[in-house]
Amino acid sequence: MKGYRKYFGKKILWFVLTFIIAVILNFILPRLMPADPVAAITGKLAQGMTDTSAVQEIYQRYAEEFGTDKPMLEQFFIWCGKAIRGDFGLSFSQYPRSVSDIISSAIGWTIALQLPAILVGWLLGNILGAVAAYMKKGFDKVLLPVSLFMSNVPAFGMAVILLVVFGVNLKWAPIAGGYAYDMIPNMSWRFIASVIRHYQLPFWSIVLVSIGGQAVGMRSMSIYELNADYVKYARFLGIKDRKIVGYVFRNAMLPQVTGLALSIGTMIGGALVAEIIFSYPGLGSTMYAAVTAADYPLISATTLIITIMVLLATFLLDIIYGFIDPRVKAAQID
Repeated sequence: MKGYRKYFGKKILWFVLTFIIAVILNFILPRLMPADPVAAITGKLAQGMTDTSAVQEIYQRYAEEFGTDKPMLEQFFIWCGKAIRGDFGLSFSQYPRSVSDIISSAIGWTIALQLPAILVGWLLGNILGAVAAYMKKGFDKVLLPVSLFMSNVPAFGMAVILLVVFGVNLKWAPIAGGYAYDMIPNMSWRFIASVIRHYQLPFWSIVLVSIGGQAVGMRSMSIYELNADYVKYARFLGIKDRKIVGYVFRNAMLPQVTGLALSIGTMIGGALVAEIIFSYPGLGSTMYAAVTAADYPLISATTLIITIMVLLATFLLDIIYGFIDPRVKAAQID
Protein backbone atom coordinates (compact mmCIF):
# COMPACT_ATOMS: atom_id res chain seq x y z
CA MET A 1 0.00 0.00 0.00
CA LYS A 2 2.93 2.34 0.67
CA GLY A 3 4.07 1.93 -2.93
CA TYR A 4 0.59 2.71 -4.22
CA ARG A 5 0.35 5.84 -2.05
CA LYS A 6 3.66 7.04 -3.44
CA TYR A 7 2.55 6.30 -7.01
CA PHE A 8 -0.81 8.05 -6.63
CA GLY A 9 0.77 10.94 -4.71
CA LYS A 10 3.14 11.67 -7.60
CA LYS A 11 0.28 11.52 -10.10
CA ILE A 12 -1.83 13.95 -8.04
CA LEU A 13 1.12 16.35 -7.65
CA TRP A 14 1.80 16.39 -11.40
CA PHE A 15 -1.92 16.81 -12.09
CA VAL A 16 -2.12 19.89 -9.84
CA LEU A 17 1.07 21.47 -11.26
CA THR A 18 -0.03 20.85 -14.85
CA PHE A 19 -3.48 22.24 -14.12
CA ILE A 20 -2.06 25.46 -12.63
CA ILE A 21 0.25 26.02 -15.61
CA ALA A 22 -2.58 25.25 -18.05
CA VAL A 23 -4.91 27.76 -16.35
CA ILE A 24 -2.26 30.48 -16.57
CA LEU A 25 -1.64 29.78 -20.26
CA ASN A 26 -5.37 29.59 -21.01
CA PHE A 27 -5.77 33.09 -19.60
CA ILE A 28 -2.64 34.75 -21.02
CA LEU A 29 -2.37 33.38 -24.58
CA PRO A 30 -5.76 34.63 -25.91
CA ARG A 31 -4.99 38.09 -24.51
CA LEU A 32 -1.74 38.26 -26.49
CA MET A 33 -3.76 38.45 -29.70
CA PRO A 34 -3.33 41.86 -31.39
CA ALA A 35 -7.06 42.53 -31.88
CA ASP A 36 -8.98 44.82 -29.52
CA PRO A 37 -12.53 43.41 -29.16
CA VAL A 38 -13.64 46.33 -26.95
CA ALA A 39 -12.77 48.70 -29.80
CA ALA A 40 -14.82 46.50 -32.17
CA ILE A 41 -17.87 46.71 -29.89
CA THR A 42 -17.39 50.46 -29.54
CA GLY A 43 -17.14 50.84 -33.31
CA LYS A 44 -20.50 49.10 -33.79
CA LEU A 45 -22.22 51.22 -31.15
CA ALA A 46 -20.63 54.49 -32.23
CA GLN A 47 -21.47 54.30 -35.93
CA GLY A 48 -22.38 57.75 -37.22
CA MET A 49 -21.16 59.52 -34.05
CA THR A 50 -18.83 62.48 -34.59
CA ASP A 51 -18.21 63.38 -30.94
CA THR A 52 -14.83 61.75 -30.11
CA SER A 53 -15.28 62.32 -26.38
CA ALA A 54 -18.58 60.40 -26.46
CA VAL A 55 -16.92 57.56 -28.38
CA GLN A 56 -14.08 57.52 -25.84
CA GLU A 57 -16.61 57.43 -23.02
CA ILE A 58 -18.35 54.42 -24.61
CA TYR A 59 -14.99 52.66 -25.00
CA GLN A 60 -14.06 53.37 -21.38
CA ARG A 61 -17.41 52.11 -20.09
CA TYR A 62 -17.09 48.78 -21.88
CA ALA A 63 -13.42 48.45 -20.92
CA GLU A 64 -14.49 48.79 -17.28
CA GLU A 65 -17.34 46.32 -17.75
CA PHE A 66 -15.04 43.70 -19.30
CA GLY A 67 -12.17 44.54 -16.95
CA THR A 68 -9.64 45.16 -19.75
CA ASP A 69 -8.62 48.50 -18.21
CA LYS A 70 -7.01 46.71 -15.25
CA PRO A 71 -3.46 45.28 -15.11
CA MET A 72 -3.09 41.75 -16.48
CA LEU A 73 -2.27 40.23 -13.09
CA GLU A 74 -5.37 41.75 -11.49
CA GLN A 75 -7.48 40.56 -14.40
CA PHE A 76 -6.12 37.04 -13.90
CA PHE A 77 -7.08 36.81 -10.22
CA ILE A 78 -10.52 38.31 -10.89
CA TRP A 79 -11.04 35.80 -13.71
CA CYS A 80 -9.94 32.87 -11.50
CA GLY A 81 -12.25 33.93 -8.68
CA LYS A 82 -15.24 34.11 -11.02
CA ALA A 83 -14.29 30.91 -12.89
CA ILE A 84 -14.38 28.92 -9.65
CA ARG A 85 -18.04 29.95 -9.34
CA GLY A 86 -18.69 29.05 -12.99
CA ASP A 87 -18.80 32.69 -14.13
CA PHE A 88 -16.56 33.31 -17.16
CA GLY A 89 -17.84 36.81 -17.82
CA LEU A 90 -19.59 38.26 -20.85
CA SER A 91 -18.82 37.34 -24.44
CA PHE A 92 -17.27 40.00 -26.66
CA SER A 93 -18.59 38.59 -29.93
CA GLN A 94 -22.12 37.79 -28.64
CA TYR A 95 -22.52 40.61 -26.14
CA PRO A 96 -24.49 40.80 -23.86
CA ARG A 97 -24.73 36.96 -23.62
CA SER A 98 -22.66 35.37 -20.88
CA VAL A 99 -19.92 32.88 -21.76
CA SER A 100 -21.49 30.29 -19.45
CA ASP A 101 -24.80 30.54 -21.34
CA ILE A 102 -23.08 30.12 -24.73
CA ILE A 103 -21.10 27.09 -23.56
CA SER A 104 -24.08 25.41 -21.88
CA SER A 105 -26.15 25.73 -25.05
CA ALA A 106 -23.38 24.32 -27.28
CA ILE A 107 -21.62 21.64 -25.23
CA GLY A 108 -24.58 19.24 -25.28
CA TRP A 109 -24.48 19.12 -29.09
CA THR A 110 -20.76 18.36 -29.07
CA ILE A 111 -20.98 15.60 -26.48
CA ALA A 112 -23.97 14.02 -28.26
CA LEU A 113 -21.99 14.02 -31.52
CA GLN A 114 -18.49 13.16 -30.36
CA LEU A 115 -18.93 10.66 -27.53
CA PRO A 116 -21.02 8.07 -29.45
CA ALA A 117 -18.84 8.52 -32.55
CA ILE A 118 -15.61 7.96 -30.58
CA LEU A 119 -17.01 4.90 -28.79
CA VAL A 120 -18.46 3.33 -31.96
CA GLY A 121 -15.25 3.97 -33.94
CA TRP A 122 -13.10 2.61 -31.13
CA LEU A 123 -15.22 -0.52 -30.66
CA LEU A 124 -15.58 -1.39 -34.35
CA GLY A 125 -11.92 -0.61 -35.09
CA ASN A 126 -10.62 -2.81 -32.26
CA ILE A 127 -12.91 -5.70 -33.16
CA LEU A 128 -11.82 -5.59 -36.81
CA GLY A 129 -8.14 -5.27 -35.86
CA ALA A 130 -8.29 -8.20 -33.43
CA VAL A 131 -10.13 -10.42 -35.94
CA ALA A 132 -7.62 -9.53 -38.69
CA ALA A 133 -4.66 -10.41 -36.45
CA TYR A 134 -6.18 -13.74 -35.41
CA MET A 135 -7.64 -14.91 -38.73
CA LYS A 136 -4.95 -13.47 -41.06
CA LYS A 137 -5.12 -14.64 -44.70
CA GLY A 138 -7.85 -13.08 -46.85
CA PHE A 139 -9.59 -10.96 -44.22
CA ASP A 140 -6.33 -9.33 -43.13
CA LYS A 141 -5.23 -8.66 -46.72
CA VAL A 142 -8.41 -6.69 -47.33
CA LEU A 143 -8.70 -4.97 -43.95
CA LEU A 144 -5.10 -3.73 -43.65
CA PRO A 145 -4.94 -1.60 -46.85
CA VAL A 146 -8.48 -0.29 -46.27
CA SER A 147 -7.65 0.62 -42.65
CA LEU A 148 -4.38 2.26 -43.64
CA PHE A 149 -6.18 4.31 -46.27
CA MET A 150 -8.95 5.40 -43.88
CA SER A 151 -6.50 6.22 -41.06
CA ASN A 152 -4.54 8.52 -43.39
CA VAL A 153 -7.56 10.41 -44.70
CA PRO A 154 -7.65 13.73 -42.79
CA ALA A 155 -10.80 14.50 -40.83
CA PHE A 156 -11.74 17.41 -43.08
CA GLY A 157 -11.19 15.22 -46.17
CA MET A 158 -13.58 12.52 -44.95
CA ALA A 159 -16.13 15.16 -43.96
CA VAL A 160 -15.96 16.83 -47.39
CA ILE A 161 -16.26 13.46 -49.20
CA LEU A 162 -19.39 12.51 -47.24
CA LEU A 163 -20.80 16.02 -47.68
CA VAL A 164 -20.38 15.99 -51.48
CA VAL A 165 -21.39 12.36 -52.08
CA PHE A 166 -24.28 11.87 -49.67
CA GLY A 167 -25.36 15.45 -49.08
CA VAL A 168 -24.93 17.26 -52.40
CA ASN A 169 -25.10 14.49 -55.03
CA LEU A 170 -27.33 11.79 -53.53
CA LYS A 171 -29.21 14.18 -51.21
CA TRP A 172 -29.61 11.44 -48.59
CA ALA A 173 -28.86 13.77 -45.69
CA PRO A 174 -28.85 17.53 -44.98
CA ILE A 175 -25.54 19.29 -45.56
CA ALA A 176 -25.57 21.82 -42.71
CA GLY A 177 -26.97 22.62 -39.27
CA GLY A 178 -28.06 20.54 -36.30
CA TYR A 179 -31.73 20.67 -37.33
CA ALA A 180 -33.90 22.33 -39.96
CA TYR A 181 -33.49 26.10 -39.98
CA ASP A 182 -37.25 26.70 -39.93
CA MET A 183 -37.69 24.78 -36.65
CA ILE A 184 -37.50 25.83 -33.00
CA PRO A 185 -35.88 23.27 -30.64
CA ASN A 186 -38.54 21.23 -28.82
CA MET A 187 -39.27 17.63 -27.87
CA SER A 188 -41.63 16.87 -30.77
CA TRP A 189 -41.00 13.81 -32.95
CA ARG A 190 -40.67 16.07 -35.98
CA PHE A 191 -37.81 17.98 -34.38
CA ILE A 192 -36.09 14.79 -33.13
CA ALA A 193 -36.31 13.29 -36.64
CA SER A 194 -34.73 16.43 -38.06
CA VAL A 195 -31.90 16.25 -35.51
CA ILE A 196 -31.24 12.58 -36.40
CA ARG A 197 -31.10 13.37 -40.13
CA HIS A 198 -28.63 16.23 -39.60
CA TYR A 199 -26.63 14.03 -37.22
CA GLN A 200 -25.70 11.34 -39.76
CA LEU A 201 -22.97 12.97 -41.88
CA PRO A 202 -20.88 14.53 -39.07
CA PHE A 203 -21.25 11.33 -37.01
CA TRP A 204 -20.01 8.98 -39.73
CA SER A 205 -17.23 11.35 -40.80
CA ILE A 206 -15.76 10.95 -37.29
CA VAL A 207 -16.46 7.20 -37.01
CA LEU A 208 -14.90 6.23 -40.35
CA VAL A 209 -11.62 8.04 -39.66
CA SER A 210 -11.49 6.58 -36.15
CA ILE A 211 -12.12 2.98 -37.30
CA GLY A 212 -9.07 2.93 -39.57
CA GLY A 213 -6.59 4.10 -36.94
CA GLN A 214 -7.98 1.85 -34.22
CA ALA A 215 -7.97 -1.22 -36.49
CA VAL A 216 -4.34 -0.69 -37.51
CA GLY A 217 -3.24 -0.14 -33.91
CA MET A 218 -5.13 -3.15 -32.53
CA ARG A 219 -3.92 -5.41 -35.33
CA SER A 220 -0.26 -4.51 -34.69
CA MET A 221 -0.54 -4.97 -30.91
CA SER A 222 -2.43 -8.27 -31.29
CA ILE A 223 0.15 -9.70 -33.71
CA TYR A 224 2.92 -8.71 -31.28
CA GLU A 225 1.16 -10.39 -28.37
CA LEU A 226 0.26 -13.53 -30.38
CA ASN A 227 3.96 -14.04 -31.11
CA ALA A 228 5.06 -13.43 -27.52
CA ASP A 229 6.87 -16.15 -25.57
CA TYR A 230 4.09 -16.59 -23.02
CA VAL A 231 1.63 -17.47 -25.80
CA LYS A 232 3.97 -20.10 -27.25
CA TYR A 233 4.57 -21.54 -23.79
CA ALA A 234 0.86 -21.61 -22.98
CA ARG A 235 0.13 -23.47 -26.22
CA PHE A 236 2.96 -25.90 -25.43
CA LEU A 237 1.27 -26.63 -22.09
CA GLY A 238 -1.95 -27.45 -23.91
CA ILE A 239 -4.00 -24.50 -22.67
CA LYS A 240 -7.06 -23.92 -24.83
CA ASP A 241 -6.59 -21.34 -27.54
CA ARG A 242 -9.75 -19.49 -26.53
CA LYS A 243 -8.33 -18.82 -23.06
CA ILE A 244 -4.96 -17.73 -24.46
CA VAL A 245 -6.61 -15.33 -26.90
CA GLY A 246 -8.49 -13.73 -24.01
CA TYR A 247 -5.19 -12.81 -22.31
CA VAL A 248 -3.64 -11.75 -25.62
CA PHE A 249 -6.37 -9.29 -26.48
CA ARG A 250 -6.56 -7.96 -22.93
CA ASN A 251 -2.86 -7.09 -23.08
CA ALA A 252 -3.21 -5.66 -26.57
CA MET A 253 -6.09 -3.46 -25.41
CA LEU A 254 -4.03 -1.45 -22.89
CA PRO A 255 -2.58 1.03 -25.44
CA GLN A 256 -5.98 1.21 -27.13
CA VAL A 257 -7.63 2.16 -23.83
CA THR A 258 -5.07 4.95 -23.52
CA GLY A 259 -6.07 6.21 -26.95
CA LEU A 260 -9.76 6.02 -26.03
CA ALA A 261 -9.26 8.04 -22.84
CA LEU A 262 -7.30 10.73 -24.68
CA SER A 263 -9.89 10.82 -27.49
CA ILE A 264 -12.67 11.39 -24.97
CA GLY A 265 -10.58 14.03 -23.21
CA THR A 266 -9.96 15.94 -26.42
CA MET A 267 -13.37 15.38 -28.02
CA ILE A 268 -14.41 19.03 -27.76
CA GLY A 269 -11.34 20.19 -29.65
CA GLY A 270 -11.66 17.25 -32.04
CA ALA A 271 -15.19 18.36 -32.93
CA LEU A 272 -13.84 21.50 -34.56
CA VAL A 273 -13.42 20.18 -38.12
CA ALA A 274 -16.70 18.26 -38.39
CA GLU A 275 -18.72 21.04 -36.77
CA ILE A 276 -17.28 23.77 -39.00
CA ILE A 277 -17.75 21.82 -42.26
CA PHE A 278 -21.31 20.77 -41.41
CA SER A 279 -22.18 24.01 -39.53
CA TYR A 280 -23.07 21.87 -36.51
CA PRO A 281 -24.09 23.98 -33.48
CA GLY A 282 -21.53 22.55 -31.04
CA LEU A 283 -18.68 23.87 -28.95
CA GLY A 284 -16.08 23.29 -31.67
CA SER A 285 -17.69 25.79 -34.05
CA THR A 286 -18.30 28.12 -31.09
CA MET A 287 -14.60 28.05 -30.27
CA TYR A 288 -13.69 28.74 -33.91
CA ALA A 289 -16.02 31.74 -33.98
CA ALA A 290 -14.50 32.98 -30.72
CA VAL A 291 -10.96 32.80 -32.13
CA THR A 292 -11.89 34.68 -35.31
CA ALA A 293 -13.61 37.39 -33.23
CA ALA A 294 -10.80 37.57 -30.59
CA ASP A 295 -13.39 36.80 -27.91
CA TYR A 296 -10.99 36.39 -24.96
CA PRO A 297 -13.50 35.22 -22.32
CA LEU A 298 -15.05 32.62 -24.64
CA ILE A 299 -11.65 31.36 -25.86
CA SER A 300 -10.34 31.04 -22.30
CA ALA A 301 -13.45 29.18 -21.13
CA THR A 302 -13.52 26.68 -24.02
CA THR A 303 -9.79 25.95 -23.86
CA LEU A 304 -10.05 25.56 -20.08
CA ILE A 305 -12.80 22.96 -20.51
CA ILE A 306 -10.66 21.06 -23.03
CA THR A 307 -7.66 21.24 -20.68
CA ILE A 308 -9.62 19.94 -17.70
CA MET A 309 -11.08 17.06 -19.75
CA VAL A 310 -7.66 16.02 -21.07
CA LEU A 311 -6.05 16.21 -17.62
CA LEU A 312 -8.88 14.27 -15.97
CA ALA A 313 -8.83 11.59 -18.68
CA THR A 314 -5.04 11.21 -18.35
CA PHE A 315 -5.15 11.24 -14.54
CA LEU A 316 -7.95 8.66 -14.31
CA LEU A 317 -6.15 6.50 -16.86
CA ASP A 318 -2.97 6.54 -14.76
CA ILE A 319 -4.97 5.59 -11.67
CA ILE A 320 -6.75 2.73 -13.49
CA TYR A 321 -3.42 1.50 -14.90
CA GLY A 322 -2.10 1.33 -11.34
CA PHE A 323 -4.69 -1.35 -10.59
CA ILE A 324 -5.06 -3.30 -13.85
CA ASP A 325 -1.53 -3.36 -15.30
CA PRO A 326 0.62 -6.06 -13.62
CA ARG A 327 3.80 -4.18 -14.55
CA VAL A 328 2.72 -1.16 -12.49
CA LYS A 329 1.85 -3.41 -9.57
CA ALA A 330 5.27 -5.05 -9.75
CA ALA A 331 6.97 -1.66 -9.79
CA GLN A 332 5.15 -0.66 -6.57
CA ILE A 333 6.23 -3.90 -4.84
CA ASP A 334 9.87 -3.32 -5.78
